[in-house]
Amino acid sequence: MKLRKLSRGDTIALVTPASPIPAEKLEFMTGLLHDAGYRTRLMPHAMDAEQYLAGPDACRAEDLQAAFDSDEIAAVLCTRGGYGCARLFPFLNIDRMARARKMLIGFSDVTTLHVALARRGVPAVHAPMAITLNYPREPWVYESFLRVLSDDLRVPDEAPKPETVVPGIAEGPIVGGCLSLLTDTLGTPEALDTTGRILIIEAVDDPSHRVDAMLTHLINAGAIESCAGLIIGEMTRADEKHFEDIGMRPWREIVTERLAPFGKPMVIDYPFGHAKNMLTVPLGVRARLDAGRGDVTYLEGLCE
Repeated sequence: MKLRKLSRGDTIALVTPASPIPAEKLEFMTGLLHDAGYRTRLMPHAMDAEQYLAGPDACRAEDLQAAFDSDEIAAVLCTRGGYGCARLFPFLNIDRMARARKMLIGFSDVTTLHVALARRGVPAVHAPMAITLNYPREPWVYESFLRVLSDDLRVPDEAPKPETVVPGIAEGPIVGGCLSLLTDTLGTPEALDTTGRILIIEAVDDPSHRVDAMLTHLINAGAIESCAGLIIGEMTRADEKHFEDIGMRPWREIVTERLAPFGKPMVIDYPFGHAKNMLTVPLGVRARLDAGRGDVTYLEGLCE
């Protein structure tokens, strides 16, 4: 399935499906989208806040569902992640959302929703959110973001290359996102399916032993054995967060030890996720990973 193509003048809904966001942190993203020729619509509950959630589950879900259902909205951008997307499933009609064929743009906690759409064969966009672009980034970050919105999936030349762990070539749709959210899907009706796909993983604020535990969970669930290849981003702040009574190992050592033995083409330090500078990554799009060269090439577009 392909997504609806975005054009200048189209309206992008701003939703807050997880944790709340201060109003001032929306300003740069809305300006960026307006300058690129898009319109934006702030959904009714997008600025709600109840402790660590952006309002009640039913209200956050109402905004998200309405954005997908509206004929006046062409794409849906999440203002931030945090926590809360999984709580929305009882209130959402994911099948109807999938039929709308709209870009769901975001990352972090939004991984939960990306995985659900992936199970229905619907692409999505792993991308910076409003809170992410509230801080200055390298020019190629903005270039990548705006390119993907226009279905130009070329990776900017200035983006840094990842390091090869296991050389080789893998082809398949890309699936994945934030490690903790990927493992949280397992055992649910919306579980991660990596069969024949290139699995892309990043994480934030998890100590190295928890990175080990979550990778082990994926291994034990068969998600690594069944994937075609592995793209590992940054496990942001993993090495800084550890417990004295447990000790720590650098996260790159753990990732290599746990995943390299599967022999899948694999790179590490791909620039995406919670890293200081990140690419926008199309999900559900067939891609070619040349791990020896550190190249990811998209073999098809997101949109019709």
